[in-house]
Amino acid sequence: MIRVLYPFRSFVNALLLASPVAYAATVNPTQERADRFLTLANAAYQALTTVNSEATWVASTDVSPAHDAAAEAAGKAYAAFNGNPAIVTEAKYLLAHRAELNELTWRQLDRVLLNAAEGPMTNPKLVSERIAAETHQASLLNGFEFKLHGKTVTANDIDNLLQSSTDLAERRAVWEASKASGVTLRDGLVKLRDLRNGVAKEMGYPDYFSLQVARYGMTADEMIALNDDFMRVLRPLYLQLHTWAKYKLAEKYHQPVPKLIPAHWINNRWAQEWDGLADGADLTPYFQGRTAEFVIKSAERFYTGIGFAPLPATFWTRSDLYPVPAGDPRKKNTHASCWHIDLATDIRSLQSIEPNPWWFFTAHHELGHGYYFMSYTRPEVPPLLRDGANPGFHEGFGELIALASSQAPYLKSVGILPADYKVDETAFLLGNALSPGVPFIYWSSGVIAHWEADIYAHNLPASEWNARWWHYVRKFQGVEPPAARGEEFCDAATKTHINDTPAYYHNYAFAQVFKYQLHDYIARKILHQPPQACSYAGNKAVGDFLKSVMEKGATEDWRKVMKEATGEEFSTRAMLDYYAPLMKWLEEQNKGRPIGWE
Repeated sequence: MIRVLYPFRSFVNALLLASPVAYAATVNPTQERADRFLTLANAAYQALTTVNSEATWVASTDVSPAHDAAAEAAGKAYAAFNGNPAIVTEAKYLLAHRAELNELTWRQLDRVLLNAAEGPMTNPKLVSERIAAETHQASLLNGFEFKLHGKTVTANDIDNLLQSSTDLAERRAVWEASKASGVTLRDGLVKLRDLRNGVAKEMGYPDYFSLQVARYGMTADEMIALNDDFMRVLRPLYLQLHTWAKYKLAEKYHQPVPKLIPAHWINNRWAQEWDGLADGADLTPYFQGRTAEFVIKSAERFYTGIGFAPLPATFWTRSDLYPVPAGDPRKKNTHASCWHIDLATDIRSLQSIEPNPWWFFTAHHELGHGYYFMSYTRPEVPPLLRDGANPGFHEGFGELIALASSQAPYLKSVGILPADYKVDETAFLLGNALSPGVPFIYWSSGVIAHWEADIYAHNLPASEWNARWWHYVRKFQGVEPPAARGEEFCDAATKTHINDTPAYYHNYAFAQVFKYQLHDYIARKILHQPPQACSYAGNKAVGDFLKSVMEKGATEDWRKVMKEATGEEFSTRAMLDYYAPLMKWLEEQNKGRPIGWE
């Protein structure tokens, strides 16, 4: 498969050897040379992305040794192209003359080098080992069988039991079952840490975490500082929420109020969201009798209602949207995702949708990715830049629509809530704050961002991984495990992203802040409605605004895109404003209670 790349290498070598006289007739010979290089680079990149994505899709939706082998072969071909030394040399040469190039050109060349850093073929053995290790880890992750009391259960089963059970002994057993995959995945993750750092260093990055944050134009330390600032600003609100939640949970389980919240008391496996506590905002009864198809079709109608085109017909025939039926031996990745297979019209989603509120909001989020793909897939955006303005933009659009779809006026307008439903505005605001809202920041900005920075940027010894993980869970989240967790466990690896989308979770934290800033602008400037209770339904002006941001892809600096869209710099201002009414309510509820856990 790699041999098909040789003609491209020959072409690039010819460019490198070409005499400057060959370009003398052009007005700007450097721009001309870059244009020719990028014409071929974009075409090859799009073609190999398609092959690689298709193979990875099959391996993720039907786990088998044959599909793993195909994914590994496709990954090697993809890396051989992106990391080809001739390509890297040419891109570096052209970027050395950045002042002679237009912005669209040098942004593509920057992306060429970022792509190369994931698989630099200056060290083919290292890249080959990384791809093989990534494929093996994905197979272990996607094929893992969870066991509860000796019986196989699915990830959805675990989540549903944590949502419904009030028996603390049962909840602990379920929670511990959810952590079993970490033991299986630990050794592979240790190996991958070194391989990932190795490929980053080949291209001059100090570590893999630094490579991943480079798409923001930031260093690892700058990204951690940004996330620390999120937590600093939001800490008074988080402490109030934490205090209220632990009193509520202690009442629910008839237990003394703890300082740190036991992890198995919370409905989410990682305590990243604290749903199920806002009694007046429980939407579960309104999904009884509905189908999984209703959930995903409702998500599409959200977007078409504000002026977006329907999803491509192939979305419905090629996606994998529902749980694997009981008794079916096929195994697939259970984490929801959306894929731009060919950087053109082949858009798919991998989900395991069930008719409940969590999947309703998740489906709206995933289609946010899909409609972002559709918006920037246009001739003005070359394939190399068919991506978010930064990775957090992609997650942010999904989170924005998940937030919009949770607003009571919207839910009434589309018939999920009856027209005469009496809205408890505080309960709905509390529900937004608990899931994902504020606790999610301390999970993503705190626990995962710091832990991955430690293992990649600071080379934390593997013998300390689990202790450091729980140190951060206690420090940032105010949560603790039901019993001691030794180094035989690797509880971080139970989170999909730690394995297959490493050094990425800071993007979700960015997305939380991003979504409130865009939502605030839409509510106040377009809808003229309060951000805490508004409806986007049927408003084409909202769709036009979103398209104007989405259609740019990665052709402009994300800070510029944000400022032009909202009129202000990126900040937590809108998030604090959104929850200001809730903060007053929480302070009243928590009068006389010790705040926090320290």
